[in-house]
Amino acid sequence: MIEIDGSVGEGGGQILRTSLALSMCTGQPFSLTKVRAGRAKPGLMRQHLTCVNAAKEVSGAEVLGAELNSQSLTFTPGQVRAGDYHFNVGTAGSCTLVLQTVWPALLMADAPSRLKLGGGTHNPMAPPFHFLERSYAPLLKKLGANAELKLRRLGFYPAGGGEIEVTIWPAKDALQPFDLNDRGAKVEGYAECFAPALPRSVARRELEQLGAALGWSGDQLREAPTRQHEGPGNALLATLVYENLSEVFTEFGEKGVSSEKVARDLVREVRAYQVAGAALGPHLADQWSLPLALAVWKRQREATFTCTELTDHAKTNFEVIERFLPLKFSTSVWSAGWQIVVEPV
Repeated sequence: MIEIDGSVGEGGGQILRTSLALSMCTGQPFSLTKVRAGRAKPGLMRQHLTCVNAAKEVSGAEVLGAELNSQSLTFTPGQVRAGDYHFNVGTAGSCTLVLQTVWPALLMADAPSRLKLGGGTHNPMAPPFHFLERSYAPLLKKLGANAELKLRRLGFYPAGGGEIEVTIWPAKDALQPFDLNDRGAKVEGYAECFAPALPRSVARRELEQLGAALGWSGDQLREAPTRQHEGPGNALLATLVYENLSEVFTEFGEKGVSSEKVARDLVREVRAYQVAGAALGPHLADQWSLPLALAVWKRQREATFTCTELTDHAKTNFEVIERFLPLKFSTSVWSAGWQIVVEPV
């Protein structure tokens, strides 16, 4: 039984999700105390409970403490089972975080799995759908892990109601770690604004402001089509495509915040990444660490990557991964960022 203190590091839900994912992948049970102790409302919220229940369903686990507001959890996994699954957060809580909880485990299954997930698809504190589709999934494919993602319906806070469908193919014998230290030549950059149930002028103002600041125009500035009964919501996305990876940056509009401020905040994030020399942005570096660690563990071969920023979120994730896998994460300053080495021990 691996005992984990949920108050260490950034003290949030990532500790829970990484623990669930790696427990299913390795068959090791864990006990988590002080769940989300670093948050204003500690304990399991609805989206975290959905992650636990999804992991239980996928692996046939025995679970203690799986209830709202619980601050302790014991999880003993069984055999991961491929299949058709439907998980619904029931609120605007992020369904992409539920996906990321079971994704690594389903890679270890012996057949493809099909998932339908409901909830928030574009949330401020979670990876948006387009980040997973354009940044995360293509890197997993390079590892040898294929998945197909489809956005059926946008879901924003507070209404939720989003829906995504995902097919995950097994990859436990195909995973091959690789180094990702250079983003490669720039291919293209473009922006999109999703603003369902809002005046079209909101999207236009955000795109015009961003285009003026970044020198983007024409087809680089796109008002994304929305479906009936979506929203209200507002997400401004910038996608930077390079030879070796793509990065997606997102800012969310909210009541009382001007379109110009939303655009300025996104421009600041894009420019910070553009001027840095490292391959991965801060969020992708955090997300990439777990699937890469699984590949390093399976092949017993080290791999490296560079990132523009080493966040507390990422460092906490490294520590949790090291509790489940016989690996070591080493970090060092690299150019205008950091280099991380993942090696077997």
